[in-house]
Amino acid sequence: MKNELVHTLTESFESHAQETENGVEYWLARDVQHLLGYTKWDNFLNVISKAKTACEVSEHKIADHFADVRKMVELGSGSQREISDIMLTRLACYLIAQNGDPVKQEIAFAQTYFAMQTRKAELIEQRLLEAERVSARKKLSATEKELSGIIFDQTGDNQNFALIRSKGDTALFGKSTQAMKVQWQVPDKRPLADFAPTILLKAKDFATEITIHNAREQAMQSEPQISHEHVTNNDAVRQTLLSRGIRPESLPSAEDVKKVERRLAATEKKAIKNPDGLEE
Repeated sequence: MKNELVHTLTESFESHAQETENGVEYWLARDVQHLLGYTKWDNFLNVISKAKTACEVSEHKIADHFADVRKMVELGSGSQREISDIMLTRLACYLIAQNGDPVKQEIAFAQTYFAMQTRKAELIEQRLLEAERVSARKKLSATEKELSGIIFDQTGDNQNFALIRSKGDTALFGKSTQAMKVQWQVPDKRPLADFAPTILLKAKDFATEITIHNAREQAMQSEPQISHEHVTNNDAVRQTLLSRGIRPESLPSAEDVKKVERRLAATEKKAIKNPDGLEE
């Protein structure tokens, strides 16, 4: 396929993309019909029908990707007529292209175009989740540093923080920090939190924030006081998670957050150098 045609088709597909009020990208089937080289609506509906079947087979809800709508169109006489149309998600367009006439150049282009668009969306979602986890880890580190300062100021002992945090872990996981490190295969010199999934990072942070608040407000001045407070808070968070079907000690470990952070930084550098590139 010639570069000029690829460029033209790319501009055509991107110019017809629209967004809902919630920011969901979609195309209208009447537009896609012509973009894919179909002159008759009935013929194109047959392709859409096959795409819906493929959608269902791939365990996606048809209604989430093919939404029937009505719209008004101008007639030659200047009057208007209401016709049916379908809002298509990126996945719907991809499935339509996969079930279209492979002889058509537009179909061949669309198959690649929407596959790439879907891949980009997956990468974006993955990076957002990774960035959220890195952010949650940094937030927990800052919160624990604050708690460590309060413990030292109010008990006068630097060693109490490690003990109090360990007791908090036992209350949250129902297992000791060391037992969880063995279970998650965490290197001895690395913090357990570096391998915790995002939800547990936020759970630990929440419990720690409560401990900080109450330790200050109640002017706790001994390790047993603050330990009891921290255990109580972590146990309360654990009970909340259990009530929602989440058992902290049963969750799998996550990738080393330091590796994730380095990967995000490297990706950002690549994006700056090549903003139109797609990481594989």
